[in-house]
Amino acid sequence: MEPEYRLHYAPDNASLIIRLVLEELCRPYECVLVDRRAEAQNSAAYRALNPNGLIPVLETPDGPLFETAAILLWLSERHGAMAPQPGNADRAAFLKWLVFASNTLHADLRMLFYPEKYIGDAAADQAQLQKVLRQRLHLHLTHLDQAAAGRPSWLGAPQPSVLDYYLACQMRWMALYPAQADKSWFALSRYPSLQRLCAGLESRPAVTAAREAEGLGATPFTSPAYANPPEGSAT
Repeated sequence: MEPEYRLHYAPDNASLIIRLVLEELCRPYECVLVDRRAEAQNSAAYRALNPNGLIPVLETPDGPLFETAAILLWLSERHGAMAPQPGNADRAAFLKWLVFASNTLHADLRMLFYPEKYIGDAAADQAQLQKVLRQRLHLHLTHLDQAAAGRPSWLGAPQPSVLDYYLACQMRWMALYPAQADKSWFALSRYPSLQRLCAGLESRPAVTAAREAEGLGATPFTSPAYANPPEGSAT
């Protein structure tokens, strides 16, 4: 079957979320490995697709898309799946939490992982920023756990939504990164509704396909391990 999409990815990057959703939708796609060690994301060819030089990019019949939430929203609407559609009474609640996951949760994660990009190289300043961010992230997850407790159709329901996969990947990263930092602040068990969400996803065929492609191990969300091989394979 001719690929419908082309996903520019790096293992265990935000592109993992898009891969999982494409697998869940059963859409034909091909992958292009972005070699971060060689800074391929800063090449002229890649910047032509995403001038911000960030991963992922999804090439579509409507042109290249970037920004994780935008890609997820576009895919859910194009295929009429994995999210409440326009006109559905659950649409407003879904949208506010999807944007929260992108603009608040994911933004705070980026600052936690890359503090030097925001406040410079002073170790004491970075440590203080990360302390504040860990407190903020705990509060964010507490709010999300409360939202998931009622098992709405768009968060932790038997049929996964794009938001489910977005959150599961972010919680995976909280457990693993930054690689050398103390990560004892994060325990998935503190958020029982989100833990249930993550455990439920791990039995999905889409997760099996993605974890095999990127070497993520048997329990990529509930007990994650680093990607192996770390740069994955374009095939």
